Amino acid sequence: MSQPTFKAELKREVAHLVIEQNYPFRQGSEAMGVSISALRDGVKRSMSEKRGQTISQGKTMTADQQRIQELEARLRKVEREKDILKKASALLMSDFYNR
Repeated sequence: MSQPTFKAELKREVAHLVIEQNYPFRQGSEAMGVSISALRDGVKRSMSEKRGQTISQGKTMTADQQRIQELEARLRKVEREKDILKKASALLMSDFYNR
């Protein structure tokens, strides 16, 4: 018999009970109808999310992957700022030469 699948919200709620309120893994797994190891995996994911790591395709990001993501976001921001400065500079120069 296959294990039922549950919505992410329910998984988060049960993980919250286990983490925050010290709800026993056995009772949580019985209440959800899943194995204890599946519940433990959900709790690990929830704890990773709380530490600021995101879940991508069911896997927790490594520190290097998280750093790359942060640097890529920072690069996009700097490139936008550079484009704005270029446009502002061109606008100011055109005003200067049109006098």
